[in-house]
Amino acid sequence: MDRIRRTRKKEAAAIKRKIEAHIRNIALHHTIFDLPFAYMGAFLAAGGVPKLSTLLWITLAITGARSAALAIDNLVDLKYDKVHPRFTRRPMVTGEVTKEEAVGLILVSLLVCLFAVAKLPPICLKLLPLAALPFIVYPYMKRFTFACHGVLGVAIAMAPAGGWVAVRGTIDFPMVVLCLAVGIWIGAFDAVYGAQDEAFDRAHGLHSLATALGAPQAMRLASYLHVVCVACFLLLGVLCGLRWPYYLGVLIAALTLVYQHSIVAPYDFSRLTQAYFMRNGIVSVAMFLCTWWSLT
Repeated sequence: MDRIRRTRKKEAAAIKRKIEAHIRNIALHHTIFDLPFAYMGAFLAAGGVPKLSTLLWITLAITGARSAALAIDNLVDLKYDKVHPRFTRRPMVTGEVTKEEAVGLILVSLLVCLFAVAKLPPICLKLLPLAALPFIVYPYMKRFTFACHGVLGVAIAMAPAGGWVAVRGTIDFPMVVLCLAVGIWIGAFDAVYGAQDEAFDRAHGLHSLATALGAPQAMRLASYLHVVCVACFLLLGVLCGLRWPYYLGVLIAALTLVYQHSIVAPYDFSRLTQAYFMRNGIVSVAMFLCTWWSLT
C-alpha cells in the first residue's frame, strides 16, 4: 500500500509540474493585457453590465485564443529561443513541454475558443477567421518586417472588438477607436520591450523597430505613439458620453505610460524586467474598472 501511495503521489506531482509548465508556456498571466479590454468593449457596447453568460463566453473565447496564440508563438520561435540568453528557462527550451504537447494544447485551446464563440451572436463566428488571422501570422512577422509590433497590436485589439461585437452584434465607430487605442498601446509597448533584443535580432536576421531605426529612435517613436493612444482613449470617452471616472482611468493609464518610458533608456535596459512588462497591465485594468465605474 505504501508503495502504491508513493507512486500515486509521484504521478500527481508529475501531472502538477506538467500543468504548471504549460501555464508558463502560454504565459496565462499575460491575459491581463487583453481580457480587461474585452470586458471594456462589452460593457461599453451594453451601456452597462452585460449578461453574465455573455461575459463567461467572452472570457473562455479570449483565454482560448490567447493560449493558442502564445503556444503557436513559442513553437514557431523555438529555434531562436534555444539560443536566446533571456529565454533559457522557457518550458519548451528546457524540454518541460514538448512540441507534440504544445500542438495538442493549441488544438484544445482553439476548440475552446470556437465553442465559446459559437455561443455568442452568429456574427462573432463569421468574423472569427478574420480575428484569428493576426495572432496566427504574428510569430512569422519578425522574419520579414519591422511592422511585427503592429501585427501584435492588431491581434490584441481583437479582444475589445470581440467583446463589443459579442454584445451589440455590430461594428461601430467607437469600437474602432477603442481597438485603435489598444492596438497602438500594445504595439508601442512591444517595440520598447523588444528594443533590448536589437543585437540578437540583427545577428539572427530578425526584424523589429529597433533593427530598422535603432533603439533610440524606436523608443522615441513608441513614446509618440503612446500619446496617440491616450488621445484615442480621450476621444472614446467623448464618443460614448462617459462620465468623469472614465477620465480618471485615462489619467492612470497615461501616468503609467509616462513612468514606464521614464525608467528605460536606449543604452540601459536593466529596468526592462518582467516587473516592467507586467506593470503595463495597470493600463488595461484601470481603463476597464474606470469604464465600469463611469457606466454605473
